[in-house]
Amino acid sequence: MAKVLATLRHHWKKSTFGACLLGWGGHWLYGKHCDNLLRRAACQEAQAFGNQLIPATMPLKKATVFLNPAACKGKAGNLFEKNAAPILHLSGLDVTVVKTDYEGQAKKLLELMENTDLIIIAGGDGTVQELHANVNLLSLCVQAAFSKIPIGFIPLGKTCSLSHTLYPESTNQVQHITNATLAILKGETVPLDVLQIKGEKEQPVFAVSGLRWGSYRDAGVKVNKYWYLGPLKTKAAHFFSTFKEWPRKHQAALMYLGPTERPPEEPEEESSRPPLYVRLYRRLRLFWSSRKGFPQEVAPEEWEELKLSTIELCIATQNRQLDLTRTEDFMDICIEAESVSKGQFVHRGSQKMHDPHVCLEGSQHIQASRCILQLPEGTEGFFGIDNEEYEAMPVEVKLLPRKLRFFCDPRMREQMLQAAGQ
Repeated sequence: MAKVLATLRHHWKKSTFGACLLGWGGHWLYGKHCDNLLRRAACQEAQAFGNQLIPATMPLKKATVFLNPAACKGKAGNLFEKNAAPILHLSGLDVTVVKTDYEGQAKKLLELMENTDLIIIAGGDGTVQELHANVNLLSLCVQAAFSKIPIGFIPLGKTCSLSHTLYPESTNQVQHITNATLAILKGETVPLDVLQIKGEKEQPVFAVSGLRWGSYRDAGVKVNKYWYLGPLKTKAAHFFSTFKEWPRKHQAALMYLGPTERPPEEPEEESSRPPLYVRLYRRLRLFWSSRKGFPQEVAPEEWEELKLSTIELCIATQNRQLDLTRTEDFMDICIEAESVSKGQFVHRGSQKMHDPHVCLEGSQHIQASRCILQLPEGTEGFFGIDNEEYEAMPVEVKLLPRKLRFFCDPRMREQMLQAAGQ
């Protein structure tokens, strides 16, 4: 024993390195063991759903999974197969996985969505927004034919702001994914608002989080460029962006309408989805009845107009802080103060990275159901719509309240109702 201790003392550098390596390896193996325990517990819970008896005449529920393998730097496919896929298959669902990474899939997506009972989007925030073969997943979901189909969201990407509304926060990625997948099986849903963003000549783009235009967004997209600075990369990206033209003001004209009264929510249908011919008949009947109706006098819309000069403009839904009992429908328009020091810009930029649609102190806050953003001719730059880049242009943003129903964890729904009752 004394000989071993003497050897370790004489080779203390190697001994220290070996001890650190052994400690790290042990911690890594323990983490893997804990992840396997979480997966096993989730699979056992899912198997309880799969063991439930159903009538012989009732078909299996069909679930269509839209998986973006490119999310999380190409790791999303492996994360889905290890953590979410076993739970879905054990639950008794008829699962079809569609990878949104090839061209010519528009027709296939429409066929699958016509014959599915629930839609599952697996990826990051951008997966809902990403375009492949000129198909926008969120645009398809918003269509009247599919808007009643419940949607599940499995967070696999690096930015999943929507998951903070739907599921409890967790520092463990495996637990976060399994919790989200189990929430889909439990069947609790919440209605989410959608923004319809339309340019003058472009097809409309839809968003569940919001639109950002300004310096905080521009600096945020360059954070990964300073990866070598580790935890200081966020501050570095915002600091170096102040070396350019400062202050960087964004000027525009904004016209908007105020909030609208929220109509009573229609009760959820518990029966299975009606056949295709029934849905076609209902749509035709609604179309002809609307054509036969007499035109009604509509009160003129009272538009408010505002000239703005800001460091950043943000138009966001209420999905971040969902209130299931609110009586008005509106989107939040946040106009950040234009006079910000460089130190404040760096500090506030870190807050914006944590919560992109937060309205910071000193900002102007407007509630609107619809708005028109006019940009000066020759304006350059990009919008950030649900963390996807689009060229900045004049746009009309319209709120589509309670347009989609997303699966959520029952605990989160209970918290929302308790917060509303206080």
